[in-house]
Amino acid sequence: MKTEILYGRGRLTIRFPDELKVTPVRKRSMPRLEGPAVKLAESFRSPSSCPPLQQLARTRKTACILVCDITRPVPHAVLLPPLIETLLACGIAKENILILVATGLHRPNEGDELLEVIGSDRIFRSIPIANHFARDRAAHADLGRTASGIPILIDRRFTEADLRIAVGLVEPHFMAGYSGGRKLVVPGVAHCDTILRLHAGGIMDHPRAANCVIEGNPVHGEQLDVLGAVGEIFALNVVIDEQRRIGFVNFGEVKASHAEAVAFMRRYAEVSLPRRFKTVVTSAAGYPLDKTFYQTIKGMVGAMGILEPGGTIVIASECSEGMGSP
Repeated sequence: MKTEILYGRGRLTIRFPDELKVTPVRKRSMPRLEGPAVKLAESFRSPSSCPPLQQLARTRKTACILVCDITRPVPHAVLLPPLIETLLACGIAKENILILVATGLHRPNEGDELLEVIGSDRIFRSIPIANHFARDRAAHADLGRTASGIPILIDRRFTEADLRIAVGLVEPHFMAGYSGGRKLVVPGVAHCDTILRLHAGGIMDHPRAANCVIEGNPVHGEQLDVLGAVGEIFALNVVIDEQRRIGFVNFGEVKASHAEAVAFMRRYAEVSLPRRFKTVVTSAAGYPLDKTFYQTIKGMVGAMGILEPGGTIVIASECSEGMGSP
């Protein structure tokens, strides 16, 4: 049997001996969203659990938009132009709009790489863009502590903006259950003290801090505490298929809109199988998801649910930037 898996910017061909019994496992096919720009406009007019974006923007003078860094294949080229155009049309001056790259503890994205993140040359050259720096203590507002005592230290550029929007990709995440939404805020624009406490062993070792688990997930719970401390936040959520095509978009209050996106993604990300396997061969889903070994762990965790105890995972990952960081 011969198959291909994503590797770096290309594909890797794998040939299995004929005597092996090979079971291909794929997610369910996700329908492609036709006319995502039209759907975006509809979402701005009829959002989840909040007034229309146009109504929100008309009463604000400043806006901060969080975007994922280079390690996430978010279609910002499709999402950002209509979002920015709406804010401008509602009277927010372009110099008062900040696109803040939610790097967490990752390195900053600069130059051509930053342009790749933004995806639109026009937006890149006309709207202020900055990276979050998690180790700059003075740049973070102290908003107290979560119920468990984690310090809530969040980038002031986000907390002090009149309109706060997180643009994120919703997909399975090996600690937070699903990515996107609240994850853009923490760890995205949190101080390193907050991030390291969130990634501490006591939380990460919890059995419900796992792929595709939201209910009872302590990571998700801590993130919701942080959202409550920050105040009003809105989210633009997107779901993509294996070919990076958009299957779902919505806009709204961060918790409600993220929950809707998760409900959609669950139908395609979670697959039931009748048995486990002694060996699982997989990948980290190619560029940019396989740039570092840390990001590659997500591909390993995704395979563990179908692995026999004591089994073997073989994963293909380019790791072009080495180990990486949380």
